[in-house]
Amino acid sequence: MKYLHTMVRVIDLEASIRFYCDVLGLVEVRRNDYEKGRFTLSYLAAPGDVERANTEDAPLLELTHNWDPEEYDGGRNFGHLAYRVENIYEICENLKNAGVIINRPPRDGYMAFVRSPDNISIELLQEGKPLSPQEPWASMENSGEW
Repeated sequence: MKYLHTMVRVIDLEASIRFYCDVLGLVEVRRNDYEKGRFTLSYLAAPGDVERANTEDAPLLELTHNWDPEEYDGGRNFGHLAYRVENIYEICENLKNAGVIINRPPRDGYMAFVRSPDNISIELLQEGKPLSPQEPWASMENSGEW
């Protein structure tokens, strides 16, 4: 058995691409429109996985955009997406500066949670050992659900 991808349905594909690519740092590796089925699939990879993205040897995030309007709720009911990051404080600062709420700040220098525009929970884990606690993260309270 081999992990292939996680599929997340999104309401606004371009808003989601901006979040996942421009803010979080993923890379769109391919996009396919299916006119007969009236949907678009966009596949995203972490920068360290881009070279392997088209070999079915990399974990991918599949964004599914149905062209006909639908309401999606309870984004947390599937769990969360998880990404290992080089510097958890730096990525959380970038997310915060882009207007993203840090739901579970990286107080421990190791783990944080944020949510996508479609309310999908995303876990960020520090690569290697936890970083030393730093402000403002060390004293920041949780915000909302994660």
